[in-house]
Amino acid sequence: MAGCIHLVKLCVGTDSVEALEDWQARGAARDADGRPVHVTRMWPRREAELLAGGSLYWVFRGTILARQRILGLLPVRRGDGAQCCGVALDPILVRTEPQPRSAFQGWRYLKPSDAPRDLAPSRPGDDALPPELSAALAEIGLR
Repeated sequence: MAGCIHLVKLCVGTDSVEALEDWQARGAARDADGRPVHVTRMWPRREAELLAGGSLYWVFRGTILARQRILGLLPVRRGDGAQCCGVALDPILVRTEPQPRSAFQGWRYLKPSDAPRDLAPSRPGDDALPPELSAALAEIGLR
């Protein structure tokens, strides 16, 4: 049986987890079940591993800050007729420990051992830390 693998992807067009949440809530691309779908040009070859518990880790301005569980892969045809891959995602964005990531194109596989840990859910009334401060705290082991 295949183990789990994740994807990591730059979140182009949004600068924050909140902006991605808003965009997805406003009716971004969705599958037949109403789940958010991220369309990417290439179909992952490691599909079975992705569907065995993988997540899509989002990079915002050079730092992984959140993930969404991958629920399925589906064929999508772009307006120009090209066949693409739709990555159906859990609507819940889980914040992660900040992890710096160099720029790249497309997506990359991410081993579970290299993935940032999830942050504890925030409590009502908690203020969000600026991403730079959160990243600095994580770097010295305080977050």
